[in-house]
Amino acid sequence: MTRSVLVVAHTGRAVITDAARHAIHRLQDAGVHVRALGEEVSDMGLTGVELCDGGAGSAADAELVLVLGGDGSILRAAELARAAAVPLLGVNLGRVGFLAEAESEDLDQTLDRVLDRDYTVEERLTLAVDVVEDGRVVHAGWALNECSVEKAARERLVELVVEIDGRPLSRWGCDGVVAATPTGSTAYAFSAGGPVVWPTVEALLVVPISAHALFARPLVAAPTSVVALEVLPSGTTAVLACDGRRTRAVPHRARVEVRRGSDPVLLARTQDKPFTDTLVRKFGLPVEGWRGARER
Repeated sequence: MTRSVLVVAHTGRAVITDAARHAIHRLQDAGVHVRALGEEVSDMGLTGVELCDGGAGSAADAELVLVLGGDGSILRAAELARAAAVPLLGVNLGRVGFLAEAESEDLDQTLDRVLDRDYTVEERLTLAVDVVEDGRVVHAGWALNECSVEKAARERLVELVVEIDGRPLSRWGCDGVVAATPTGSTAYAFSAGGPVVWPTVEALLVVPISAHALFARPLVAAPTSVVALEVLPSGTTAVLACDGRRTRAVPHRARVEVRRGSDPVLLARTQDKPFTDTLVRKFGLPVEGWRGARER
């Protein structure tokens, strides 16, 4: 059976376009059938590549989705990979790239591992996000990193009642609330003051944004918990954003319900790197003076 890989690249930057061309040529030379999104193939000036329209079936029956870019490109590709239950492997050519498995200098080594099928697959918890109005689900979405419910009017706060596991927790006048996965704990939730959670931990994070309340601390709930945010008419209406990509208006008296998603995102792993090392490298953390564990 012919092997097939979907390549997704942020072709707005020349360095990424060149890397994508190199990766595609290497895959093709090894006999791998390559797919790519139509507009990206046009930007790269390639031939012999199957054109995809970016719809849910773009990654169907593929062996892997290979992404070249930053976290934004990986989140975009995650929509295609999740729909097809196909592993995703990111090569960071952006800035931080927490979702990426490899850095740009590792591209050829990563391609060697892909061609040899020398990688493992890790499941990452996702969020299922419902918007409920008058007792009816009017919108169903999902997120890999986080969903946020934020104020729609810049000059006013949004008033939210936070509910966890069917019980009210607190009322927050705030700029918004982030509900995140451990994978997303280093993204928007981190910027809002949330904790860093190891991605192998199963949990749901709830992080208020600039809340005017005595009790407004980040929360870590069980992976089985259901978090609900009700929009009160005393504040502005709200906007729901999933992974910063898919947005929807949330009116007064509506609620956003967040729970563990039934479909995880599959990440391909080519390196057995401790998450601690990733934090140190990505954030440039000072570790001088570390002597290591004492001998026992």
